[in-house]
Amino acid sequence: MPNQSWGRFPSVSQEVRPVRWRNKPLLDSPKMVLPIGLGRSYGDVCLNDGGAVLSTRSLNRFMDFNSQTGILRCEAGVSLAEILELCVPAGWFLPTTPGTQFVTVGGAIANDVHGKNHHRAGTFGRQVLQFELLRSDGERLLCSPTSHQDYYAATISGLGLTGLITWAEIQLKRIVHRAISSESIQFADLEEFFAISAESDQDYEYTVAWVDCGSQGNGRGIFFRGNHITKDEIPAKWHPPSRTITMPFDLPGFVLNRWSVSAFNWVYYNKQRQKIVKKLSDYGPFFYPLDAILQWNRLYGKQGFLQYQFVVPYEDHQIIKDILQTIAASGLSSFLAVLKTFGDLVSPGMLSFPRKGVTLALDFPIKGSATFELLEHLDDKVREAKGVVYPGKDARLSARNFQTHYPQWTEFAKYIDPRFSSSFWRRVTET
Repeated sequence: MPNQSWGRFPSVSQEVRPVRWRNKPLLDSPKMVLPIGLGRSYGDVCLNDGGAVLSTRSLNRFMDFNSQTGILRCEAGVSLAEILELCVPAGWFLPTTPGTQFVTVGGAIANDVHGKNHHRAGTFGRQVLQFELLRSDGERLLCSPTSHQDYYAATISGLGLTGLITWAEIQLKRIVHRAISSESIQFADLEEFFAISAESDQDYEYTVAWVDCGSQGNGRGIFFRGNHITKDEIPAKWHPPSRTITMPFDLPGFVLNRWSVSAFNWVYYNKQRQKIVKKLSDYGPFFYPLDAILQWNRLYGKQGFLQYQFVVPYEDHQIIKDILQTIAASGLSSFLAVLKTFGDLVSPGMLSFPRKGVTLALDFPIKGSATFELLEHLDDKVREAKGVVYPGKDARLSARNFQTHYPQWTEFAKYIDPRFSSSFWRRVTET
């Protein structure tokens, strides 16, 4: 396992200790530890410089699956891809899912991930019925909304710091087929985006948009929306896509630049010749388009990239336009930019990121100090708008801004296991 996150920044020195059995005593190392799944976090929440990480990937056993109720119990190292492989043929789907299926259940809980249906289902943590939390002193806590509620709240969105989740039980969602009835709609600016979004949230379970960061900051893009198909829509024949490609090498750092990103954005926006395109899509391309390119983080070269995601109050549309214009003026265009509105369903997680508002996720190739300076400038704008930045994707947020965004961090700190730590936590709390 590399000593980098998926964003490949920063690089650290850490010991990797596999956890193979959930009943085995947890610790026999003097180092501070941190659980890690598939390492798909973008920043340093999955890194523990100078310490050890407890690799949970071998905790990959299914414990129970009730095909009548959709309740699944599995070990924390089971991936979302493995759950889908099991449950989709039985007529069940994940209640909410992030933009990749290559994350573990433990990681989904620790980062309280969200997806395209936040306005309908909220975060992943809302779908977790119970889990076992193993503390470094050997104590095992059964955590649920009615048992050890404090550790339940602290562990959901707790960034792996409260102990080791050994297994979890989640409620799945009933479906009749793997296909999604989807639409993609071109929009010319942010005003049109918000109009389409408000309309779509009423009738569509899944909504999200790609936005062009290089179009002078006007916010043009493509809106995607969809629903699971009904029994009446089941096609006579269906062939799920199976082909994936692998990015075989790191692209040179100069390949992703202002001009190449602008060219890509122009092609992507104009590839759709009609304003609205309707089609049946397999769930894979609809939910996980980047998963078709294995090792896609190599597109950003050895220097890596920084993902920056924030949410601001829904009423403040101007701040999104301001940030897009700031990015366009900087010349440091984001290669991928995803825009979505969050609903008002509250997560049980103490440090959970999603809340009612507008969220924008951006990927910036690291171009030296200019990239960090731009993001610090964006930090100021988000803070002034009373928004927050997503810890699960962060690699450089200041302690001041983190503590402003999450004033509940001092209460959360009471539940941190004394033997657990991370590069992220030390960065944002130690001064």
